[in-house]
Formats: sequence, C-alpha cells, structure tokens
Amino acid sequence: MNGIRRLFRSDASQNRSPLVSAIARTKPSLKANLLPAIRTMAPTLLALSLTSVAHAQGTMDFSGATTLMTTFKTFAIYAGAVICFGGLIFAGIRMMSGRFQEAIPGLFGALFGAAVLGWGAGWIGSLTGQSM
Repeated sequence: MNGIRRLFRSDASQNRSPLVSAIARTKPSLKANLLPAIRTMAPTLLALSLTSVAHAQGTMDFSGATTLMTTFKTFAIYAGAVICFGGLIFAGIRMMSGRFQEAIPGLFGALFGAAVLGWGAGWIGSLTGQSM
C-alpha cells in the first residue's frame, strides 16, 4: 500500500529517492575499494615474483666468457691498428702536399689508434686474466 501512495503523491516531487537507493549511493562501490588496494599491492607482488624467478635460476656457467672476451680483445687490436694506420695515411698525405698544420689531426688520430691498440686490448685481456 505504501508503494502505491509513493507513486501517486500529491506534491509530485521528482527529486525524492527511496531510502534504499540513498544508502546504496553513500556506500563506496567495489571498484572504488578494489583499485586502491591493487595499486598498493602491485609493486610488492611484482617484486616478490621477480625474486622467486631469481632464486630459480640456479648456477651460471661462464665458460664462454673467456672466448667472448678474446673476441673483444682481437677486435680492439684490429680496430686500433686500422685507426692508427688510417691516421698515419691521412697525416702523410697532408704532409706530402705541404700542409703540415692540417696533418696534426691525423697524427692525433694515429696516437688515438695506438692507445686503443695497446691499452684497450690490455684492459680487455686483464678482465679475464689473459696474458698479452
């Protein structure tokens, strides 16, 4: 009977809501409660999943590291030789044409190539205990 009276009110106000829906609007929704919880827990869950993966990897074999470093050392030797030789050729051509001032960058290039050749290969070899 009350429901029928509400439908045919004499004041005809459309703004009145039933009590149940007013209470439902004041309660936060599941989405509003769940999103902050997920945002709070996500970094912790990510870190825990990564640590479990890190513990599962076991031992690592570095037997190929010496071969790889030998390849890098060989590359440093060849690259240094090419840079040094290229700088000397550049400087020599400039000197033969009489432009000694323009040959100076070529000489510094040859010096840089010699540094790569000597120090680069020596440093790479020292990382794995190789003798030069």
